[in-house]
Amino acid sequence: MIKAIIRKWEGCFYLFPAVLFMLTLIGYPLIYNIILSFQNVSLANIASKDISFIGIDNYQRLAQDKVFWASLKNTLLYTAGSVVFQFAIGFLLALFFSMKFRLAPFLRGLMMVSWLIPLTVTALLFKFMMASNEGVFNQLLLSWGMIDNPIPWLSDPKIAIWSVIIANIWVGIPFNMLLISAGLSSLPEDVYESASLDGANAFQKFIHLTLPLLRPVITVVMMLGFIYTFKVFDLVFVMTGGGPVHATEVLSTVSYRYSFDEFQFSMGAASANVLFFILLLVSLVYLRLIKKDEVMS
Repeated sequence: MIKAIIRKWEGCFYLFPAVLFMLTLIGYPLIYNIILSFQNVSLANIASKDISFIGIDNYQRLAQDKVFWASLKNTLLYTAGSVVFQFAIGFLLALFFSMKFRLAPFLRGLMMVSWLIPLTVTALLFKFMMASNEGVFNQLLLSWGMIDNPIPWLSDPKIAIWSVIIANIWVGIPFNMLLISAGLSSLPEDVYESASLDGANAFQKFIHLTLPLLRPVITVVMMLGFIYTFKVFDLVFVMTGGGPVHATEVLSTVSYRYSFDEFQFSMGAASANVLFFILLLVSLVYLRLIKKDEVMS
């Protein structure tokens, strides 16, 4: 009897350490952060324990905060601009390297360097290169006669967000290229041979074969790119700190500012929860799309 019970629940015993790990290191901080967002915890009362439940007051304050809405708009713009250009350039490079010429492996490996460099180091490099006077970007444009005066890449509120997007595009291109290259290498060659026999040209094969067959890979690349980019912190924080005048403020930097600059910990938790639930919604959509592709296949 006992052996039968042990045999029946044997799989659960193996899963228990993983479940315990997730509940301790992921579940507890997440639940605590949600509870914190419904309280009035700040530097003034955290030591005295004079903490009370205030309902959705923190979320109402967020809804009335212009900086929060600006950060949400900046986050969406930053994510959309980065993901679209990363995917487009990565797709073109993947197609280019799929032609299998002699230097393709070497150049593909060289392209991976930008993805392997720590993001903080990348942010510092672009911060130096985009400096108004001594930056490499301005020096090159001035020497080529393309501009008359240095461009304030990081100090102009209208340009700063695009400067950060350019840096993130450079970081994300290898990731997109690698996944799409893996998808291209797995496509069946006999399908293309049959299409060639039927008189299809290169463009027709790309539209009617390559894109439909790559749909699962494209979905994964776009969704992972969105999730990875939407939660950005270090790149923006190092390059601009959210400035100038909140022009590059994103949801993660707003949460940091509330918690560690203004010491309004509950407000920081509330803004972090907004970021989390948006990503949770996108993740659920992603899982639904994957399930739909599995059913169709």
